[in-house]
Amino acid sequence: MGKATGFLDWERKDNGDIPPQERIKNFNEFHTPLNEEERKKQAARCMDCGVPMCQSAIRLKGMVTGCPLHNFIPEWNDALYKGQFDMAAWRLLKTSSFPEFTGRVCPALCEKACNCGNGGQAVTVHDNELFIIERAFESGYMKPEIPKYRSGKKVAVIGSGPSGLATADWLNRRGHTVTVYERDDRIGGLLMYGIPNMKLDKKIIERRAALMKEEGVEFVLNADIKTEAVAKKILQETDAVALCCGAKKARGISVPGIEDGGKTVGGVFFAVDWLKSVTKSLLDSSLSDGKFFSPKGKNVIILGGGDTANDCCGSAIRLGCKSVAQLEMMPCPPAERAADNPWPEWPKVLKVDYGAQESIYKFEKDPRVWKTTIKEVRAKDKKICGVTTVQVEFKNVDGKRTLCEIPGSEKELPCDLLLIAAGFLGAEDYTAKAFGVPLSARNTVQTLGEGLYQTSVEKVFSCGDMRRGQSLVVWAIAEGRECAREIDKYLMGYTSE
Repeated sequence: MGKATGFLDWERKDNGDIPPQERIKNFNEFHTPLNEEERKKQAARCMDCGVPMCQSAIRLKGMVTGCPLHNFIPEWNDALYKGQFDMAAWRLLKTSSFPEFTGRVCPALCEKACNCGNGGQAVTVHDNELFIIERAFESGYMKPEIPKYRSGKKVAVIGSGPSGLATADWLNRRGHTVTVYERDDRIGGLLMYGIPNMKLDKKIIERRAALMKEEGVEFVLNADIKTEAVAKKILQETDAVALCCGAKKARGISVPGIEDGGKTVGGVFFAVDWLKSVTKSLLDSSLSDGKFFSPKGKNVIILGGGDTANDCCGSAIRLGCKSVAQLEMMPCPPAERAADNPWPEWPKVLKVDYGAQESIYKFEKDPRVWKTTIKEVRAKDKKICGVTTVQVEFKNVDGKRTLCEIPGSEKELPCDLLLIAAGFLGAEDYTAKAFGVPLSARNTVQTLGEGLYQTSVEKVFSCGDMRRGQSLVVWAIAEGRECAREIDKYLMGYTSE
């Protein structure tokens, strides 16, 4: 422990943010890091607890608190405080494949479980992690680690999202020859096209991909595995296959006006598809090619209140929307923990994320409308022009928790662009079907048991969102690493880690 009184000597200090009035002018990352001395102080606040809940990943009331990767957080915080930057990076990379991703987009389950947060201010674990890995890249510590020996075994990884990259990275380091198949034109999956550039600059993904290529991983782009014939060929040419295709089957809505899911009404999109079109246009042409539905001068309504909805809000504001509203059917969470939600449970409290902050600046109001959903969609000339909203609440009806409308609460809102961010219904099933892998009732890949990654089809494994359902990037990476260990044992009869 570097400084026994660090958590008493210094208050928590987060990385800074470029003000909303400046950052909404572009899609650049907007967090500003602390300088080295301030970062050391923040690392010194780590108490090196006897029972470090930060790395526990325990389940409490159906929610996980603590890091799923079981990162050695007290160790690398201590090294960071002492200025031992290479040591900090070594310990961080021992458990975490891509700290540069999680250090940007993870909601920091570690901090929610930090003992300093029990009545005080949690350690800035998330920001410390990002500092360590970026310092490692800047200093040249991050160099290609090419395996000295190859096993002679070949593995195909289908999908280059966080779980696929983690699986490929780990197996390559074990000496297996790994080929990653990606259906899009760029590596990254969810990281590339599901998360906006201001949260995760795509150069960060390209930097890691370049490193993996130097280490021996092969990437095949524009390779969508749709048919049994292609799947069979891959199985014949490899010793194992990992299906890491994510869970991108979006949940639609069926209300009067868009009974067909919006296919015949212009201006209605699934949020993930719209975000992808914006990011692709940004990367291909700096938004000049017009290959996305522009919200400029339009009234935007987003159905959903999660991270994807927030990303849509921030993107729409940057693209010049006239107004934006997020409809959330759940009630507004409390500002502080309720009595029945004590530490170290995941805090069910109100969060004002960057999109909401930017809306408050731009339109002088929080975009979120609580306990509200869409009752009807209005269209003119086959283009959406408005929606009817209604307030809702959960009631006990015949012994079942039921979402009910509140009579007389309907409102008419103008809408030129409707983005549906209502969650997901599991994996797009065609790749699983091509390999003959059975799916569960939740439309996720069935494996041979809880915590296992092998499927009932010989040589085929699966991990990440495709196996567990939509989740966090950190869970995808954790699953990718565990899946790789299982594949390694399958191939070699043992695994060394």
